[in-house]
Amino acid sequence: MQVIIQVVCSKGLSLRQAIVRDEKLELFGLVVSEHKRQGRAHGWAKVHSTANDSRGALNLEWDSTTNVLLCRVVTKGGASKLIIGDFVNYLMRRFRRRITAINILPG
Repeated sequence: MQVIIQVVCSKGLSLRQAIVRDEKLELFGLVVSEHKRQGRAHGWAKVHSTANDSRGALNLEWDSTTNVLLCRVVTKGGASKLIIGDFVNYLMRRFRRRITAINILPG
């Protein structure tokens, strides 16, 4: 199952980059597993859940022209609700002032 999370932000620096550099990310049960691999487009990262009951990964991509963070939630077995909840909770607690809208689109 794949779900898209669209995070619309106010103008500013890359939200993806802020997430990758955030030292408190692990406190929310999330960890950056990779970013900036050669051969891939700039502005992407992969985040995994560290919780045992929350499976899956988030593929993050920042669009600087629209100030939108696109997140593809990829899970095996369809149990995406836990990682989505952890990620949205993280966004609202750490970047509430930057976020103007969060849209979650089922796949």
